[in-house]
Amino acid sequence: MRVTIDATPALLRSAGVKSYLYHWIRGLRGQAPGEDEILAFPFLKNFDLLDHEESALSLWGTAPRIALVHAVRVFGAPLLDAAIAGSDIFHASIQMPRAPRRAKLTATLHDLTCWVIPEVHRAANVRADQDFADQVLRRAAGLIAVSENTRQDAIRILGIAPEKITTIHSGVGPEYFDAIPAYRPRPYVLFVGTLEPRKNLETLLDAWVSVRPELRQKFELLVAGPRGWISDAAFARVRGESTYLGYVPEAQMPGLVAGAALLAYPSLYEGFGFPVVQAMAAGVAVVTSNNSCMPEIAGDAALLVDPKSAAEIVGALNRLLESESRRAEFAKLGRARAERYRWERCAAASLEFFHRVL
Repeated sequence: MRVTIDATPALLRSAGVKSYLYHWIRGLRGQAPGEDEILAFPFLKNFDLLDHEESALSLWGTAPRIALVHAVRVFGAPLLDAAIAGSDIFHASIQMPRAPRRAKLTATLHDLTCWVIPEVHRAANVRADQDFADQVLRRAAGLIAVSENTRQDAIRILGIAPEKITTIHSGVGPEYFDAIPAYRPRPYVLFVGTLEPRKNLETLLDAWVSVRPELRQKFELLVAGPRGWISDAAFARVRGESTYLGYVPEAQMPGLVAGAALLAYPSLYEGFGFPVVQAMAAGVAVVTSNNSCMPEIAGDAALLVDPKSAAEIVGALNRLLESESRRAEFAKLGRARAERYRWERCAAASLEFFHRVL
């Protein structure tokens, strides 16, 4: 079996999807037996660099591959068939919403946030997701959903037949299980993610100012992530009411996460929630939302709150920050739960999925 996976996001500025592809392809190649071959389009033999801000390749390696991607988007199936010649399956991404004629088509459903809460997205993102649904998701021979919540959303919103979608949870790398906590002069509460409206940072900031004063004196609030598309006013609040670290290189993230007293992640909607699973793997207590996939992914290993209620977030922060033993209890529960999200398990289930599709 030869599977070609569209890894175009590896050449672009990308966050969660790039992480997924980087670890998933490496995991698949490590799991695949001799008769199975995992290729990466456009002609990415290996990409050892995971940098959300930069391409995995040099400029000279990136430019011709991006040109090929654009050409395939313009000329469609004939050029795609030629580029992936010999493949049994083509696994598309939103950067390549085209279907081949000769290989079976599959894709990963990361989330349906552009349908659930389109108001927090740029219009171009919403149009791109709708195009991907029309050109790929509804035509695919099989789909992977990164959570059962995402699978159910696809069935309900897109009308895709349930039997075409397989739930395979994403993973977390060993670097988080083995992370050595980074040192900072003060203990800290951490938020990780691109600064965009969906991440609900302003409500977290509203909650933070109401946390008990003695706790805010002891702990600082750190925000790590590129700016994204939050408003100027919201960005000014982040810089004025927290310690803003900006984009943190991937190699530094495990230590930063492991060093936190807790992770605060009150997102309005998630497909899988990488920061939550990474924090659990690193042995860090988590406060996160009670919506979308979060109850499924975190279970009883996190404090779940209504992300639209600053009062609930305040209560959860106070409860954990005032008790080191309570944080340790959630950290223990989270680390045990994170074991089910190893990339090796994800890759093994994905290979089974590809064989079933074929």
